Amino acid sequence: MYSARPREIVLPFDPAKTANDARLQFIGHIESPWLKREDCPKNLRIARERGEPATVYVDEAWRQGLNGLEDYRHIILLYWMHEARRDIILQQPRHSLEPSGTFALRSPVRPNPIALATVELTGLDAENGFLHIDAIDCLNGTPLIDIKPWIATIDGAGT
Repeated sequence: MYSARPREIVLPFDPAKTANDARLQFIGHIESPWLKREDCPKNLRIARERGEPATVYVDEAWRQGLNGLEDYRHIILLYWMHEARRDIILQQPRHSLEPSGTFALRSPVRPNPIALATVELTGLDAENGFLHIDAIDCLNGTPLIDIKPWIATIDGAGT
């Protein structure tokens, strides 16, 4: 586990050890080119700039749930940042002069390290559970929580 930066506030407990069991069921994992935390892009924009596609693997029990997903160009992935710290509540981003609260950041460091990404679906093999996507900003093997279609009339920015 990495050390807290100066000016960060660490909770006196680790949420991973005190959390109530939400009974999450991982439905697969993400296969990305990023093997080490220091190589992983800090956000999806940077991941796309690197031009490295990725693959989402859905376990066999959940593959029927992919039916109809081919009708969508973009999908939303929810995933569990399994190597992130969970006990820092005030963070000192490298790009900022002042610390910020965890809930004002997109950092994976949070009480429940759930991340989301809207990605382009570039290929789908539902029978074998493979979704090919344009890019991702997580480590290889990151557990997958859920997949949702991105629907412009629901998820698009309002005017």
